[in-house]
Amino acid sequence: MSIPKELRYVDSHEWVRVDGDVATVGITDHAQQALGDVVFVQLPEVGDQIDQGGEAGEIESVKAVSAIYAPISGEVIEVNGALDDDPETVNQAPYGGGWLFKIRLSRPAEIDGLLSADGYAAVLADA
Repeated sequence: MSIPKELRYVDSHEWVRVDGDVATVGITDHAQQALGDVVFVQLPEVGDQIDQGGEAGEIESVKAVSAIYAPISGEVIEVNGALDDDPETVNQAPYGGGWLFKIRLSRPAEIDGLLSADGYAAVLADA
């Protein structure tokens, strides 16, 4: 299982890649493995204001439907429309082409409260 060091994580199994005031959000390799084959992704709308910890969408697999939680607060500025036709990209490349949405940060200080790769690995080890 892959846990890239350059990303930040939350214990609900979402990851964040921060570039300036924009954060790209996806689900972790662990989450996509636990879900199984992803068949549908419901993403937030561009322009939506989302709060850290709030529900931002849903991801449906052959096993279950799970909520996607916002790891950080801000305005949704882009969604990965390619997932409409190819939701399985979340399984194939959870840290690459399977990203979910991008947020313009409204509270950049929240980044400091996110887990490092080692912190996320510890969460998984304790599960």
